[in-house]
Amino acid sequence: MATVSGYSGPRRSWIQRVMAAARLDATAYEEVEADTTATRQAAVVVVIAAVCTAIGTNDDGIFGSIIGSLIAWPIWSGLTYLIGDKVFHGTATWGELLRTLGFAQAPAFLNILGVIPFIGWFVVFVTGFWVLFAGVIALRQALDITTGKAVLVALMGVIVLIMLPLVLGGAAWLSFAR
Repeated sequence: MATVSGYSGPRRSWIQRVMAAARLDATAYEEVEADTTATRQAAVVVVIAAVCTAIGTNDDGIFGSIIGSLIAWPIWSGLTYLIGDKVFHGTATWGELLRTLGFAQAPAFLNILGVIPFIGWFVVFVTGFWVLFAGVIALRQALDITTGKAVLVALMGVIVLIMLPLVLGGAAWLSFAR
């Protein structure tokens, strides 16, 4: 197996990376962080996760789910880059966070099991936390910060992500009200 610049371990196939990311294997996140060619692979993970989530939650808008995920993913990566780099002095680039946070969506493949009667909702619920944990590991590995700081970056990013539409919507409403 070939190595990736900046990463000394073996280079895995896409499937192996997805499985390792879902297993919360920190070395998988180190590998995709260092592999500048893995951005498309991360995008595929995001798209498949969106499709599986839409199917598993009986969302009729699969196309909308894909578009929404492909918009939210770089925004989330950018927010965590700014917070991780500027507040916690992490070392990642936006591209490194884009790749690692894309692969952190791998556990959401299981959301397709949401269609199973009686237990499907539980699978989707658990998978949500699994994706969150994977995101924290992705942030920790890419930013080269502690787990505690990675949790704070994730929480601060979520708060900003929630507040952004409210602020933008409020600003639009105020300009309309004039």
